[in-house]
Amino acid sequence: MPTTQHAIRVDASGGPEVLRWTEVPVPAPAAGEVLVRTAAAGLNFIETYQRSGVYRMPHPFIPGSEGAGTVVAVGSGVGDAVSVGDVVATAAGSGTYAEFFTVAVDQMLPVPDGVDAVTAAAIPLQGMTAHYLCRSTFLVEPGQTVLVHAGAGGVGLLLTQLCVAQGATVITTASTDEKKELSRQAGASEVLDYSGFASRVRELTGGEGVHVVFDGVGRDTFDESLESLRVRGMLVLFGGSSGQVPPFDLQRLNAGGSLYVTRPSLKFYTRSAEETRWRARELFSALDDGSLTFRVGATYALAEAGRAHQDLQGRKTTGKSLLLPQ
Repeated sequence: MPTTQHAIRVDASGGPEVLRWTEVPVPAPAAGEVLVRTAAAGLNFIETYQRSGVYRMPHPFIPGSEGAGTVVAVGSGVGDAVSVGDVVATAAGSGTYAEFFTVAVDQMLPVPDGVDAVTAAAIPLQGMTAHYLCRSTFLVEPGQTVLVHAGAGGVGLLLTQLCVAQGATVITTASTDEKKELSRQAGASEVLDYSGFASRVRELTGGEGVHVVFDGVGRDTFDESLESLRVRGMLVLFGGSSGQVPPFDLQRLNAGGSLYVTRPSLKFYTRSAEETRWRARELFSALDDGSLTFRVGATYALAEAGRAHQDLQGRKTTGKSLLLPQ
């Protein structure tokens, strides 16, 4: 085992240029943790918030919570839950923008035979996010109509497929013809432009509005997302790729028809090993039977994490983007 590794380190908040490719020690797994040799790390919007200072982080730090690879060492107390040589994935690792990372055993997802480690790295965060959104935050049921923003994004493509599988009609938004076609391929019945989408949603639903809006865009879509809801509908705000939503008057929910707004995050929907592995089992099972497909839209060398962040924030990516150690 080497004692040092290459990793992306952030010494101070800032733009993509603060993502520095440097040499750091290989971490040792603490009690209840395993050490994983990284096959691929997932690229996610939350890391742009952490890098830029929207979310406060202790400096220096190595970004990344999602990744997959091979277990190379185990800490005390792990027991027989995992062995050296096992292929695992996680959405809750520590510092996955690196050649090695650690993860608590209760947040580790065993990767089934037939799924390679790079593919597995594309599943945990966006896959389990899509799963908790439509299976727990708002239980999507047959006959409902839902609106999914950024339908060609990593979560959007998965969420659309899962909602369609639950018997719902899915309307999405997308910004380009290419992205619109990807969203249709995932099962969207209608794909709308962002401009004026609320009035179009009303037309498509006979004036009623949708049962739920899944909104990971935030500031730019929030107001029209509220306008798109039917009476007692729910706006699930799970991200802010366009910026954070400013404070708003709660009376708008009353005037709109006793509406609901919630701001969930994955960590509160994976609070136990049982819940985490239930979500993973359903996702891997859907992947195995072909009812769910994962699109890896782009791969980057880990050393080029800065360029990957630029592309992600510039909305140049579709599907899932991965960072690969060299």
